[in-house]
Amino acid sequence: MTGRVSRRSPRHHQARRLPIGAEPTGAGVHFRVWAPRRQQVEVVLEPSGEARPLAPEPGGYFAALVDGAGAGTRYRYRLDGGDALPDPASRFQPEGPHGPSEVIDPGRFTWTDAGWAGLRLEGQVLYELHVGTFTADGTWAAAAAALPPIAELGLTVIEVMPVADFPGRFGWGYDGVNLFAPTRLYGRPDDFRGFVDRAHALGLAVILDVVYNHLGPDGNHLREFATEYFTDRHATAWGEALNFDGPDAGPVREYFLANAGYWIDEFHLDGLRLDATHAIDDASPEHILAAVGARARQAARGRDTMVIAEDELQRISLALPATLGGYGLDGIWHDDFHHITRVAATGRREGYFRRYQGSGAELAAAATRTLGGESPRPEAFVNFLQNHDQVSVAPGGRRLHQLTSPGRHRALTALLLLAPGTPMLFMGDEFAASAPFLYFADHEPRLAELVREGRARHLAQFASFADPLVQAGLADPSDPGTFARCRLDPGERDRHAWAIRLHRDLLALRRRDPVLRARGSGRVDGAALGESALALRFRARGGAERVLLVNLGGDLELGGEEPLLPPAGGASWALRWSSEDPAYGGGGTPEAARAGRLAPAESALLLGPGIRGV
Repeated sequence: MTGRVSRRSPRHHQARRLPIGAEPTGAGVHFRVWAPRRQQVEVVLEPSGEARPLAPEPGGYFAALVDGAGAGTRYRYRLDGGDALPDPASRFQPEGPHGPSEVIDPGRFTWTDAGWAGLRLEGQVLYELHVGTFTADGTWAAAAAALPPIAELGLTVIEVMPVADFPGRFGWGYDGVNLFAPTRLYGRPDDFRGFVDRAHALGLAVILDVVYNHLGPDGNHLREFATEYFTDRHATAWGEALNFDGPDAGPVREYFLANAGYWIDEFHLDGLRLDATHAIDDASPEHILAAVGARARQAARGRDTMVIAEDELQRISLALPATLGGYGLDGIWHDDFHHITRVAATGRREGYFRRYQGSGAELAAAATRTLGGESPRPEAFVNFLQNHDQVSVAPGGRRLHQLTSPGRHRALTALLLLAPGTPMLFMGDEFAASAPFLYFADHEPRLAELVREGRARHLAQFASFADPLVQAGLADPSDPGTFARCRLDPGERDRHAWAIRLHRDLLALRRRDPVLRARGSGRVDGAALGESALALRFRARGGAERVLLVNLGGDLELGGEEPLLPPAGGASWALRWSSEDPAYGGGGTPEAARAGRLAPAESALLLGPGIRGV
């Protein structure tokens, strides 16, 4: 079939779950693919090499029911008698993106989460992890076995970095090319299902990071099926832009919408994190991001879901409902919070940190989301001190506790976990992991050299990386040793018990304290207390209050000049929690601090009314 296709969604085979791909039925396997510029499409079964023709359908589709095939069958598509290529909607690539596709039956896995109702974003605490470095084995099974300590700590949502298959032995996952195929590097698709099932049994939700702004440079065969997948009307920093709004965009949109629903439906995921949404251009009446959110909720069939955007522009509209002119997503990553806390912790203002001061005023504004506009839903802002990107741009991939003082690290951890917004930890934060998180990507030699050069250019925006000694020590992304260095050491959970206690106690406060727990329905005000300190005052309905003091500078005596500080009704403050507790490695809390008259150097204090239980 040749010619242009309409923007209307395709009509599907009645028994199909997805518009394209290979799906087993009682009579064989139904194959369907979009190849609007091709005259002939055959499915080639392996290892026999038997070829079966697919019949043309309206809109550039080809399909056929092939008897004798079933789950486990490996296959490729041959286009116009040429080379045989993997399926653009393959559910598994056992030999990688250039190898044959494998028919997967999602119904073979036995789920035990029938009672799981999902989670909404409000009240949650996220934990970002990379499956390959989360454990020594780097598999779904090993990751599932490592989940109990995460749940016991009080974390509630696992955010998995991208798993769409990509070439090589290791990588971050953002250059995925088989968007429906969980990478073979971590196990089989049912191993991923087992991970989700185990998480749900522990009370943990699982969301997946997906990349809908570009595809990777190696192993991407979409163009050979349809040039219409891509457009030159838009551009990205990572390769060809995807065609979400052109005259031939209907099946392209349906491909990505089907992918969003597929992860929710067939893997019981609780939502998605959308990578680099600022790089997704779409002038359609319904933006693809709004459509993705709607499809995810539809696929959940009544379970609660969450769809979170990473948006460099931090557009509040993404997390507003359509009735207010928004896209209806649940949240956005709050880069401002990270950048301000990073500058406050380290004092270094280079690269994209140059526009931040790290002051008490900035910290208060970021914590209450008054920097750049008000938000009607504080939980929509996902706050973090670290994530995969931000650890990787520190010299040597060092983590925040290695870049600042212990006192500042404890104080900023308290700000993250007690402030309004939705906090997120990066894997290992909870036990002050010493493992770096470096950029790693295994490519063939020519592409590996280009990746090394590109990574060096990206880091060149940071003045510290201009040091020849730093340049000479940059980790090679393609070196297996770079990947191996990033694996977490689980033994540090015991060796760094102070960090576990710090996070456990703060998460318990966030969950159990009646005033902190009511932050969504109450009110939180913030104010600077000098250049390096701030106060947050939490007011719950009924009048109960808390004050969080965060001081990243020297000892600060507190008087009555700041309206947020005096207790109501002439009462007195009493200490509820201190980052200077010796259990966390602190130096102790002076009596004046316990009474709210002093903010000790590099500390965080939580104060409440003098009468306990209020």
